[in-house]
Amino acid sequence: MKIALHSVSYAGVWTGQIRLTIDQFLKKAADFGYDGVMLVAKRPHLSPLDADRATITRIRESLDQHGLEFVCMAGYTDFCAGTDHPDVPHREMQIGYVTELAKIAHDLGGSLVRIFTGFERPDISYDQQWDWCVQSLRECAQRAADWGVTVGVQNHHDIAAHYESMYDLLKEIDHPNCKAMFDAWSPALHGTDLVAAVNKMAPYIVHTTVADYVRRPRFHYQPRLVNYVQEPDVSRAVPMGEGFIDYRGFFNALKANGYDGYVAYEMCSVLEGGGSEDNLDRCAKQFVEYMREF
Repeated sequence: MKIALHSVSYAGVWTGQIRLTIDQFLKKAADFGYDGVMLVAKRPHLSPLDADRATITRIRESLDQHGLEFVCMAGYTDFCAGTDHPDVPHREMQIGYVTELAKIAHDLGGSLVRIFTGFERPDISYDQQWDWCVQSLRECAQRAADWGVTVGVQNHHDIAAHYESMYDLLKEIDHPNCKAMFDAWSPALHGTDLVAAVNKMAPYIVHTTVADYVRRPRFHYQPRLVNYVQEPDVSRAVPMGEGFIDYRGFFNALKANGYDGYVAYEMCSVLEGGGSEDNLDRCAKQFVEYMREF
């Protein structure tokens, strides 16, 4: 397995997180010993609105200069959005966005675009939202195939978040250019067996993005009872190997199933130690050391 760094780690997306340019990020990834990079497919990094020929050429030259492989465009989709205004073609616009990302990935020498399913809306039937995702993802795959690109569905949003549902979704889409970018974080929070999840999903897995977390209990004070009501835990990101996710089991299961693709590290949520450049660098370096075992 090879390792990549996701540029969201230095994109300033959460409060207090440092923001670097793509050029600064690429140098850092190379200096730390990463094999490749994922690039955020929106501002401040690589929005299709800003990906003109000169920008693409400059990024390709920088990748070559630093000896990095371009791994993936990290797209952001929600194919259940826009139910309050169905006259606006939200899904068509997102399919157009993914098509542009496929072109950019091709021009950067890559073959993968990461996308999501949809966040469930309470006023629409589950089956309708499932079908929106199936139809939209299939069309994304068909259009990406024209550029030699595969769309990888990350198990993140509500629709098909569980690995068995994700398997069903991809089987129903039934397109060779629609695969899984399967992460350990989601099934770990679901309380499912990571090894069983990997074994089920193995035929579809083309990429995985990782981060480690701890769970912290939350309570809401009830003054009338002089007591507390327990709320869902909050998850907090920690350096790799210091959280509750069984990554050793996850990576070994990937290897046992013949996976030899990329493992990408991301720091995309509030991280222990804060969002300073020094802390992000410390965690990015720790991931490289952690992955030597695998």
